[in-house]
Amino acid sequence: STIDRARFKATIVSKGTKIDNLVQIGHNVVIGKHSIIVAQTGISGSVRIGNYVVIGGQTGVIGHVEICDGVKIGAQSGVTKSILKPGNYRGFPITEYTEFNKYLVRLRKIADRADKIIDLEKRLVER
Repeated sequence: STIDRARFKATIVSKGTKIDNLVQIGHNVVIGKHSIIVAQTGISGSVRIGNYVVIGGQTGVIGHVEICDGVKIGAQSGVTKSILKPGNYRGFPITEYTEFNKYLVRLRKIADRADKIIDLEKRLVER
């Protein structure tokens, strides 16, 4: 893992925080107490991460965003905006966990629905 040194301010990893292997933490990042950052995660510069945050593996966080206390981010997510409400999140762009799961269910059904639409269009032409 790599933690970049800040040039003017400080890069801070607070007490009790655990950082897995292959994690990149940019300059000026502040990570709160008792957070967990899992493998292959990249955190860009000047990010503020609260206390008791869990960031799943292969997650990317763009620079200059804030993640509040008590946030859990699922693996392979992309954080492109600040998360100001505690809860569970996943996906790209980052979405509340339950909303993202609904999206995945709908996505799996697209092929079946596309076939039904093609069939309906054929029937309309035949009339």
